[in-house]
Amino acid sequence: MALRAVALQRYLLLLAQEHLEFRLPEIKSLLSLHDGQFSGEQEIRVDSPFWILNIPSEEMAKGLMKRTVCAKSIFELWGHGRSAGELYASLKNYPVDKMLPYLQSDSTYKIQIHTFNKTLTQAQKIKKIDALEFLPFKGKVNLKKPEHIFWILEDYGMDPNNVPEEPFDLYFGRWIADGQRELIESYSVKKRHFIGNTSMDACLSFIMANHGRVKPNDVVYDPFVGTAPYGIREATRRTGSQKETVKTAERSTENHIFVSSSYHLSDIFFDLLKFAAEYLVMGGRLVYWLPIYRPEYTEEIIPRHPCLKLISNCEQMLSSHTSRRLITMEKVKEFKDQDQNSHLLDGQYMPYRGHNSFREKYFSGVTKRIAKEEKDNQK
Repeated sequence: MALRAVALQRYLLLLAQEHLEFRLPEIKSLLSLHDGQFSGEQEIRVDSPFWILNIPSEEMAKGLMKRTVCAKSIFELWGHGRSAGELYASLKNYPVDKMLPYLQSDSTYKIQIHTFNKTLTQAQKIKKIDALEFLPFKGKVNLKKPEHIFWILEDYGMDPNNVPEEPFDLYFGRWIADGQRELIESYSVKKRHFIGNTSMDACLSFIMANHGRVKPNDVVYDPFVGTAPYGIREATRRTGSQKETVKTAERSTENHIFVSSSYHLSDIFFDLLKFAAEYLVMGGRLVYWLPIYRPEYTEEIIPRHPCLKLISNCEQMLSSHTSRRLITMEKVKEFKDQDQNSHLLDGQYMPYRGHNSFREKYFSGVTKRIAKEEKDNQK
C-alpha cells in the first residue's frame, strides 16, 4: 500500500549573523530531534540571514525555535520575490483558504518590516505596507497586542559598502515564533559568580548542546566541565597512581599515592573518542572542540573511530594562524573489544600527533605577530 506523502509548508527562517558555520548543523540537529529532516526549498546560502525551509507542521517549527540560539525568528512564508512585483504576484497565488483564518473581521493584526543591510525611513515603511492593500485583511490593526503579526522582510545583500537601491529578495509571512537568543545574555559569562581561565561562552555552550541533540531526561557527561584544555592557559596533565599495576583489592590509602604525568592532546582526544564509543547509546553524540594550527590543517588530522560517524565540523577563528573546530560525532556501531586500540592501527594516527605541538605553534604565531607589530611601529 502506498503511503501518502506529508505536505510540507514553506517557512522563512531569519538567522543571527554570527557563528555562521554553526547554524546549519544546529538547525539540522534540532529538526531531527522532532523526527524531521532538513529540507531547503532552494540551495542554502550559508552566510545569508534568510533561509526558506520546508517543514511538515507549525508545531515542528515552534519546537525548533524553542531550542535554537542561531535563529532569531521563523515565519509561515506567504510570498517571495526578487522584486516587489514578483512578491505581489506570489502573494496573489498563495491559497486564500490558508490566509483566511488569520484575516477574520473579529481578529487583530499588525505588519512590521525588517530590512537586512539597509535602514528605511518611516515614510518608506508605510509606503511598503500600504502597497499590500490587495490582501483580504478584514480585522482591525492593533499595534500593541495583535493576535497575528505579519512581516515584510527585505534582503539588501552582504556588502555594507555597496547597498543596492532595491532589495535582492523580498519576503512576506506570518510570524510563528522567536528563537532563544535572550538566553545568551541571561547566561553571559559576565554574570557568573566564578570565571575560570577557560570558561566557555554561553552561546557556544548552547550550540554544543543543540549539536549534541540533548533532550529532556538525557544523561550528559561533560569531562572537561565547561573548560577548553588545549595546554595554552592551563597545562594538560594526567593524574595517576605509582601503583597502577597493583590490583584494586591490594590497594590501600597508605600506598595509593597520586602523581601527575604528561598528557598530550592526542592522548586526550583518543581517550575521549574511545570513551564515547564505549559508553554512548546508539545514536548518541560526542561534541568537542579541536584546536587547529591553520597553516597545517587538513581534514585528515580530525581524530576518527570506527564506532563514530562525523556529523559536522565547524570552525571558529581564534587568530590569523589558529582556530578551533567544533566536532560532532554520532555513535553508529556497538563497541567491541577489537575497537579498544583501533587508532593505533590507523594509518592516520601519525597526523593526529601534530596536535601535541599546538601550544608551541600557538606561541610561535604570537611571537611572530608581536615582532611584526614592533617592526611596523618603527617605520
